[in-house]
Amino acid sequence: MMLKRYPWSPFLILVFGLFTSMSGQSEGEYVIDAPEDAWEDGSPYPYYGSENPWNRRMFGEKAASWQYKRQGQRQILKIIEGDPAGALDLAEFRLGQRPDDLEALYIMTVAASQLGKLDLAIQTMLHALNAGLPFERFLAGPRDLLEPLYKTETFQLMKADYDLPLVHGPKLGAMTDNTVDFWVRTADLTRIQIKVFKEGGSREPVSTASFRSEKKDDFTGRGTAKGLKPNTAYTYEVWIDDQYVDTGLPQRFTTYPAEGSSDGFVIAFGGCAGYTPWYERIWDEILDFEPRALLLLGDNVYLDIPDDPGAFHQYTMYRRQSRPEYRRLTSTTPVYAIWDDHDSVMDDVWMGPYRDRPSWKMPTLEFFKQNWPNPYYGSEEWPAVWHDFSIGDVDFFMLDGRFYRTHPYSDDATMLGPDQLAWLKRSLKESTATFKVIVSPVNWVIGSKAGSRDTWQGFPRERDEIFNFLAEHEIEGVFLLSSDRHRADIWKIERENGYPLWEFGNGQLTNIHTHYTVPEAVFSYNEKNLFGLLRFRTDISDPWVSYEIVNIDGETVHTHLVRLSEMKH
Repeated sequence: MMLKRYPWSPFLILVFGLFTSMSGQSEGEYVIDAPEDAWEDGSPYPYYGSENPWNRRMFGEKAASWQYKRQGQRQILKIIEGDPAGALDLAEFRLGQRPDDLEALYIMTVAASQLGKLDLAIQTMLHALNAGLPFERFLAGPRDLLEPLYKTETFQLMKADYDLPLVHGPKLGAMTDNTVDFWVRTADLTRIQIKVFKEGGSREPVSTASFRSEKKDDFTGRGTAKGLKPNTAYTYEVWIDDQYVDTGLPQRFTTYPAEGSSDGFVIAFGGCAGYTPWYERIWDEILDFEPRALLLLGDNVYLDIPDDPGAFHQYTMYRRQSRPEYRRLTSTTPVYAIWDDHDSVMDDVWMGPYRDRPSWKMPTLEFFKQNWPNPYYGSEEWPAVWHDFSIGDVDFFMLDGRFYRTHPYSDDATMLGPDQLAWLKRSLKESTATFKVIVSPVNWVIGSKAGSRDTWQGFPRERDEIFNFLAEHEIEGVFLLSSDRHRADIWKIERENGYPLWEFGNGQLTNIHTHYTVPEAVFSYNEKNLFGLLRFRTDISDPWVSYEIVNIDGETVHTHLVRLSEMKH
């Protein structure tokens, strides 16, 4: 073990080994690093920090040169930090390489707006629109950065001509057998009604969700349609300020089977979805399989900046939310999202045991809540992104592996924190579901990320506590999901005191960067971008679940089936 001292820090920085460079994987060292305010009371362990350097390397020239998702972020940071001319130069350079690069045109519009070059801003906006960028991108903002453009007569005339009161959404979430939530972002502060109709029935709404968009929530709003029937197909309409809105999206859904009932259904899951325009078609590929839910397991947009949310966070989120492929999927499929390191703070982060320290911690959570209509967010006393939901007789437990994670080298290291761990145990013990799916943003298996303590490998005591709890209470039908690694894996985790736990990993939705495959896994794949499908059959004598690895071209690469009889003590 080597030790390093950085001149700006009075504390030792721990370096614990090189990791191997493979296809698409960068060379480097795992470094325990944290800002000076992360140390307290003479503790040798910073209460928050990272297994990587605490800096902005993700937005440097090197990172941006090969990761498309970083290029626009680098430029928007320049604008925010007072260098719109530098951002304009970078955008012009990108356009020289790719004349119709939509993000470069968008950044050029923002930079020109900030520089007061409004003729150029209008010109590049028109170029972007003609090249295919949705006008919603400019309506969304970031609004403070585009305010000079908004004040022009040309923009106001275009806004009236496009007449798009709905900017993002509608997005479904928090579905049950008799309710569903709707999420939207609007152009102005408005009243929203979502009118729900039984498919093939009369034109009289069977339910209406009424709510408002709020400025404090970045012009988003969320409402619930109630009194629906189980396992029933519905369509819906969006009305804003009493005016019907033609979104052009497939506005339909089917409620979940009655709670506790046996059925067959399919869900989709995955993670690691850095914005890459030529891979965004994956959302349409997922929609073709008509999943009953979409589980996003973290690194859903890639932020990597420990700061109060603002224009940078908004820009990063708006890129995805404005994509027509993504909107088509989420207007029909309920989304359940958790975060991982790149969406919560930065690479390989732990955020510490406190609810509201450091100062940006709660604002970061509030920003996440604005954009994902999960059923709930942790507990009232200890808010976080963990939650659960059910489809028929299958229970899903979505974990937050970052918000209360502590230093991985401390004696009492925890990934979940005491409140979340108690909730997980209690929920598993009380569950009567046929299958119980524990969903983690990082790998459960030891050895999936060699040399790092960022996975459950860094928290073996807590992992063993969960696994032993399953054995002690003879909890059957449990299997594991994970993401983080930019590939798809199948792992079989053997236990001395219980049945093997199958782990299905999937983490290469739209990223360019891949991680090497691992021969130790039952199956490992990284040749193309991919997503996972889980097919459940619980209405037969020996219920089963199958994991299908599907690539971006809709090809099923591998299928693995596990029966309930294999998940019993």
